[in-house]
Amino acid sequence: MSSLTKKTRIRRRLRKSNMGKKRKKIMSKNSTPPFSVHPERDE
Repeated sequence: MSSLTKKTRIRRRLRKSNMGKKRKKIMSKNSTPPFSVHPERDE
């Protein structure tokens, strides 16, 4: 059986990792689209 302190720390870590998970996922998909680093130049 875990101590109360251990349970609390686990709960806090879980809560922190889950906070904003949905928002972060949406924001990461709506960021700058991929583009080529070295585009071919037409001179």
